[in-house]
Amino acid sequence: MNKKFDIIIAGAGPAGLSAAIYAARAEMNVAVLERSTPGGKVMKTAEVENYPGFNTILGPELGIKFFEQAMNLGANFIYAGLKSFKKENDTFIVTLENGEVIESKALIIATGSKENLIGVPGEVELYGKGVSYCAACDAAFHKGKEVVVVGGGYSAIEEAIFLTRFVNKVYLVHRRQEFRADKKSVDKAKANPKIEFILDSVVTKINGTNKVETVDVKSLITNDIKTIPVSAIFPFIGQTAESKFIEDEKLMNSDKNIIVNEKMETTVKGLWSAGDVRVTPFRQIATAVADGALAGQEAVKYLELLD
Repeated sequence: MNKKFDIIIAGAGPAGLSAAIYAARAEMNVAVLERSTPGGKVMKTAEVENYPGFNTILGPELGIKFFEQAMNLGANFIYAGLKSFKKENDTFIVTLENGEVIESKALIIATGSKENLIGVPGEVELYGKGVSYCAACDAAFHKGKEVVVVGGGYSAIEEAIFLTRFVNKVYLVHRRQEFRADKKSVDKAKANPKIEFILDSVVTKINGTNKVETVDVKSLITNDIKTIPVSAIFPFIGQTAESKFIEDEKLMNSDKNIIVNEKMETTVKGLWSAGDVRVTPFRQIATAVADGALAGQEAVKYLELLD
């Protein structure tokens, strides 16, 4: 395996593949690291209706298009995750999870984030088939239907309100009476006739064969379990950035998301971050692709100045 590259990109989701496309088109020697399937979370999304250029497209189809374009432009794909990295002079020394060590002058971290799971039967099996962690992505698929939202923070409250634009009813399940969201937001949700609060309760199981059909909800007060017919469940109990390999705490915020400026630059010269792993107010395919394009182009500019 080639040990030296112009640019190493960690992560082959929309952000990483977009960066690879821009860097490869500039005739840079690019390596893209990916421990699983290129395409990222898009590969687990049934349908996408909010990506420009397509009225609707299957998530895996879109992910494959990203991957094939980067590959056809000459990007090299290494199927191993990023274990650690360090910078020595103008060179990044990157250690892969398989033990291999490679080098580059520029490094782009686009490793994404992982949603915090409820951890109940059916959640993993029905992911992308009614189990969704993005209301903006999937709300339109459930017009006129009933859904469940899980959580008690800002995201859960805001997304429950957003979903009422499309669905007939939202059951908001929260394990406590108190909310982490502000009172004004909670009061707004309680005033919405389409939202029913189920408090002091937890989801214990998600049921369905090829799609979500019902959800079991258990009362923490009585231990009674009731089964609610719904077409989808949206857990909003936080997410975790895929940034465990970063040793310098100053590069991240308290949630372990990487801090960047408007050019996707970190405070380390030659190091960029793009997509869901960075500090960002909006996590969508379109914003990840934009991040990657900017990071890739800025990395090219940086390398041209080094020559």
